[in-house]
Amino acid sequence: MSDSNFDTKSFRNALGSFATGVTVITAQDTNGALAGVTANSFNSVSLDPPLILWSIAKQSSSFTIFEQASHFAVNILAADQIDLSNNFAKPSDNKFADIPHTFGLGQAPLLENCTAQFECENHQILDGGDHWIMLGKVMSFNTSNKAPLLYAQGSYAGAVPFPAPKKDMNAADIFSHQPKKLESNLFYLMTQVVRKYQQSYQPIQESMGLSVSEARILMIIAEAPSLPLVQLEGAVAMPAIDVNNAIEGLVDKGFIRQLEDFIKLTEKGAKKADQLWSLAQQQQEKVFQDFSQDQVASFNQSLIKLLT
Repeated sequence: MSDSNFDTKSFRNALGSFATGVTVITAQDTNGALAGVTANSFNSVSLDPPLILWSIAKQSSSFTIFEQASHFAVNILAADQIDLSNNFAKPSDNKFADIPHTFGLGQAPLLENCTAQFECENHQILDGGDHWIMLGKVMSFNTSNKAPLLYAQGSYAGAVPFPAPKKDMNAADIFSHQPKKLESNLFYLMTQVVRKYQQSYQPIQESMGLSVSEARILMIIAEAPSLPLVQLEGAVAMPAIDVNNAIEGLVDKGFIRQLEDFIKLTEKGAKKADQLWSLAQQQQEKVFQDFSQDQVASFNQSLIKLLT
């Protein structure tokens, strides 16, 4: 494939198949200017010396601050910090307004209630195509027991335990090889049910010719046609950049029209959304076919109550 034929959008979507954590990288330059950007490019490099890296777009207005700062901090976000991720993913003159924080090495801002933090000396800056690769030497770090926020396939996600039973094991076999307390641990059971549901439903949904993020946005717009764009990110639980990419994809496919403050389904998009909701309903009926209507209704109400 030649460079001119390289599909960058498909490449970006393929990279999204690799699940990562979500971080906010922060710094302060010698003039007191603050910078904070959401990044999922964070990774470890070396244990001795302790080195990590992350990357920032060359056109980013925040790069100069990171370039001049003596240190930067890597704030690894917890599962309940989606709003924080979205805040630092958007352009703003003051991203730190109303965001509780302290200051660490080199006066780099440290955000509160994160899963982990790494305070780094600005070690080296490397050229990486359309990004700068920021190499940091870890000078200090801290961790907590908070569950991390994850990013996978264009949307936020959470970490769940994943046992690896043999293919021919049924539910009884699985529990016979697990500690008995797991049978009554509701959190464990819910995470396994969600994983099993996704494994059977997601391939069917993707056969409709849409990415997970595109399908999610289309279905939500169909149910809330007057939802302002600013509220869409929270409704779909996706980073701002992926909401924008999915919207572009849906516009290109003729499913939506983007207006000034909201998105409108085209006739083609409305039909596709109906198909998606019908598919979701069929999958739900298949999964709950051995349950009575009263049991399903009770289960539904229990889930709603847990969410409130």
